[in-house]
Amino acid sequence: MKNRLIQVAAAVPDLKVGDVDYNTESIIAIINSQPDAGVLVFPELCITGYTCADLFLSDILVQRASEALLKIASCATSVTAVVGVPLIVDNNLYNCAAVLSGGEVKAIIPKTFIPNYKEFYEMRWFASGRDLVGRTINIGGKEVPIGTDILLEDLSSGAVLGVEICEDLWVPDKPSTHAALAGANIIVNLSASDELIGKKEYRTSLVKQQSGSCYCAYIYVSCGAMESSTDLVFSGHTIIAQNGSLLSESIFPTYPHVETALVDLATINHDRIKQNTFENGKTYRRVEVQLKPAGVSEPSIEELADVLKRFDHFVAPNPFVPADNNERDARCRQILQIQANGLATRVRSTGIKNLVIGISGGLDSTLALIVCAEARKLIPDIHVIAYTLPNRGNTSELTHTNADRLMSLLADESHEIAIEEGVNLHLTQLGHELSYQGEGDVTYENAQARMRTYILMDAANMRGGLVVGTGDLSELALGWCTYNGDHMSMYAVNSSVPKTLVRFICSSYAEFCGNDELREVLLSICDTPITPELTPTKNDQIAQKTEDLIGRYDLNDLFLFYTLRYGFEPARTVAYAMRAYPDVPSENIRETARKFYKRFFSQQFKRSCLPDGPKVGSVTLSPRGDWRMPSDASVSLWLSEI
Repeated sequence: MKNRLIQVAAAVPDLKVGDVDYNTESIIAIINSQPDAGVLVFPELCITGYTCADLFLSDILVQRASEALLKIASCATSVTAVVGVPLIVDNNLYNCAAVLSGGEVKAIIPKTFIPNYKEFYEMRWFASGRDLVGRTINIGGKEVPIGTDILLEDLSSGAVLGVEICEDLWVPDKPSTHAALAGANIIVNLSASDELIGKKEYRTSLVKQQSGSCYCAYIYVSCGAMESSTDLVFSGHTIIAQNGSLLSESIFPTYPHVETALVDLATINHDRIKQNTFENGKTYRRVEVQLKPAGVSEPSIEELADVLKRFDHFVAPNPFVPADNNERDARCRQILQIQANGLATRVRSTGIKNLVIGISGGLDSTLALIVCAEARKLIPDIHVIAYTLPNRGNTSELTHTNADRLMSLLADESHEIAIEEGVNLHLTQLGHELSYQGEGDVTYENAQARMRTYILMDAANMRGGLVVGTGDLSELALGWCTYNGDHMSMYAVNSSVPKTLVRFICSSYAEFCGNDELREVLLSICDTPITPELTPTKNDQIAQKTEDLIGRYDLNDLFLFYTLRYGFEPARTVAYAMRAYPDVPSENIRETARKFYKRFFSQQFKRSCLPDGPKVGSVTLSPRGDWRMPSDASVSLWLSEI
């Protein structure tokens, strides 16, 4: 596989205003200290200092800056560096970003928007580069492309670099937007933004928003506190964002300072392809540079996992679940709100107020019952009719008790119908033994799941009700549901909620529900092993544990997330899993991945006829919306990568 990981760096050097020699040595020292960086970005006008004011009209300052640019370029042999420098073209002085790579000056990009308001008065010295296109400039005896129509490209890594300078980010028609539309997947911004109350937060939101709307990595670096403090203070604010998410940030650091992060071009490029409204923009000249990936260009699974570890790149073990407690609780409440409103809308549109639901004492049916209770707050005359459907010998005392307690607390009516008599009659008519025949006896297991759905559907008909489905997204991905059994309902409220998130929603609800008894039973359910309870118990203890058969749900959910959200190939997904779960043996991760892809492909037929259900996140498997896949597709190509 291709290595699409690039280490990017935002550098704030120690400098002295107007001291080109001192600043040059500071910049070179940072370049030499960052051998692993693919691209290294410095602040606006860092060779001279941004606050030189009328000194920019001095020939000696501009001339020495041009000479220093060649010296810095000669040191940028293993990294692509972008530095700020004033340059004269014809009769105008331009505020420029110089792209250095392979020991040479590769391109010059001038600033487009020149601020001339409040504390900024750059028009006193600099001209806008807006109309500077298709041109070259002689630097050190070599013609170098200059203009606002330039992108820098590394053909090996697939990185395409777009450059803008400070004010260019703050205007409606941003140069980076056009660069991204033309193919730039990394945008760098050399800035000099003075620090004011509230400006840090606004600046960060600008960078995050631009990286999100442009589907790109965005590296922003502002000059530091060594700039002149005559009227302003600069903070050395560095921001690295990708696709709307903040990767790294610092402000008022100790100088010199370098902020680094790994950006993932695979996720950027996938989102661009998927979002087919991301149209091509104006024509740019392409200049080739060396923008190397982090590590080898064609890594094995283990080598890519090692790159992620070596560069300390965080991979969330539970990508569907926010790590921050407050954010997670807010997410859980929002999901419940979406689910409850979806169900309430279905009730309004059908006029059916009786909600029929089967309760097993497990996580999924618990969440579905909570959703029914929350929908009842929106439509008070909703009537929740809950059934528990035990099978003697298979249903454990723990789940049975929890189901009873939960129904008494959340449902308007509670009923128990033992299913063993109906299942046994059915098995007898089929000529099947009444006892479980051991692993692989799906007839025995599925007869119970279908009997439960059969009873719930008929109960709904009898009561003029609507059967609320309980199955979750992870089960749909793995096909871990009985076709025309728990696979089917009249409205499936959990169909886009993954298993790892189901547990957190239930535990979060336990904490804010305000009922101590409900809290106790919810936490007990959260602590119960995940099981369909379709095989005999052992001494009334749960014997059939789902994760023993299909692998850990947290791993399966990680595979699901990167497969659907970013279109990762299996090798890349497994490498990310190894980084997220360093304590899990790599062969266990591979084996779980094999099971995941086999089941994901073979069970598509179950997803092709799903009941309606609300979408709550960016990953879902509705055949009417986000996921359309042939039921007879071959998994061979995917398995070969693992």
